[in-house]
Amino acid sequence: MTRRSCAIYGVGIACASLLIIGIGLIVAQVFQTLIHNRLKKEITLTEGSRVFETWKNPPPPVFMQYFFFNVTNPDAFLDGAKPIVSQVGPYTYREYRPKENVTFVDNGTRVSAYQPKTFVFLPERSVGDPDYDMITTINIPAVAVMNKVKDSFWRSSMVSVWMNSLRVGIFMTRSVNELLWGFKDPLLSRIHPINPEIDEYFGLMYKKNGSNDGEFVYHTGEADFMDYGRVATFKGESKLSLWTSEQSNMINGTDGSAFHPLLSKTERLYIFSPDLCRSIFMEFEKDVKVKGLPAYRFTPPRDVLASKEENPANEGFCVSPKECLGTGLLKVSVCRKGAPVVTSFPHFYLGDEKYSNAIEGLDPVREHHQTYLDLNPTTGVPIRASKRAQINILINRISGFPQTKSLNETIFPVMFINETVVIDDVSAAKLHKLLLMVTLVSNFPLVLVGLGAILLLVFIGLIVCEFKQKKSTKEDTSYSPVSNKEADEKNGSSYVALTPVIDKS
Repeated sequence: MTRRSCAIYGVGIACASLLIIGIGLIVAQVFQTLIHNRLKKEITLTEGSRVFETWKNPPPPVFMQYFFFNVTNPDAFLDGAKPIVSQVGPYTYREYRPKENVTFVDNGTRVSAYQPKTFVFLPERSVGDPDYDMITTINIPAVAVMNKVKDSFWRSSMVSVWMNSLRVGIFMTRSVNELLWGFKDPLLSRIHPINPEIDEYFGLMYKKNGSNDGEFVYHTGEADFMDYGRVATFKGESKLSLWTSEQSNMINGTDGSAFHPLLSKTERLYIFSPDLCRSIFMEFEKDVKVKGLPAYRFTPPRDVLASKEENPANEGFCVSPKECLGTGLLKVSVCRKGAPVVTSFPHFYLGDEKYSNAIEGLDPVREHHQTYLDLNPTTGVPIRASKRAQINILINRISGFPQTKSLNETIFPVMFINETVVIDDVSAAKLHKLLLMVTLVSNFPLVLVGLGAILLLVFIGLIVCEFKQKKSTKEDTSYSPVSNKEADEKNGSSYVALTPVIDKS
């Protein structure tokens, strides 16, 4: 056997081996399973894991933006006119949210932590000075007190007299700082000596700078990667007791800062939000890229805040049958000390049009008012997010208070927030390297198949060359034609086959 033949056989054997092994590994998904199992072990809330330190102290900066609705015709509204508002903002704060008192419990299968939030004002990202910019808006303390005493003639009469004497109305004008971080309210100060449980101060973010929502206990994900970051208990309870159904009181999902790896487009992600006093869910919307990183965008669908008629499962979020609001709204008075606070998406996005049409100056736009999460599907890491929510006050005619005599039931917008985060460059670079390694390992069988395919082409080329060479050799072999016999005989020669014979006689 020639060297050329040995080479052809060798290439053929190598080609067949690579193709068989590569295709076998692809079908068996050996390397993909290997890297997925590695990810499941690495992405856990355990000491020394790849994500534990960043979970405790997230490096990407979080920004909180506050937008206010300044009422431009308060007197006309009290007389029955349509309210007119203008959006003022943003007033932007850098939000720091490291986890504290991190402790492993239940034999290390769970981890408890507190997450205090601290806000630092950023003037370069804001429209003005919160100490001097004034906002005219609904007087939330007054409306809350009126709703609290409306069922008692004597108490409502007394509060009405106090409001007149203190010149407290349905609207108030305060600075942005006062509305956010608190001010001493005259009506609350009058009530405080009688009922010490009533705080004299009011602010939409009062006592929330430097404080936490309470103790969270999370699943580490070590036993089941699908439980990574999932909230087990909040304030020592595994479920809420605020709503009217078991399903509504369930604490589902994570706190929004961590999600399990190997995400699927078909799954529904749950997030528990203390601000909303409930869990919400999000569904896949589209593929996106952030700093070159692939991500799935998950957003809350209309069903999340749909009316009980559209989504019967939401009936449990009705404070009472009479207080069941329409699509796009959630009354959270049960966790706001009875105040008629209603949450929604900004500008009543995804809500019934009647709510945004009732207020002049609102214009719900998906791009500006949608809440979304961009998650890397391989690791579950949030690489960009925007949490948007609006605080509204339910106002209507209240017996015993002449100031409200011309009011119709209105969901009045006060403020909305936009809490945003984008992965920082250092974290993005680390994630790029991790994803590259995952891709290389997962696609190793494809590399083998690719090499096998290349060798197959080489093998075919060698076979073709060998065939052509053999054909050429046959064509180059010469056969002399038999000469005219009579002419040859005259020359004294005769031919036997192809070899000439000389006649010696």
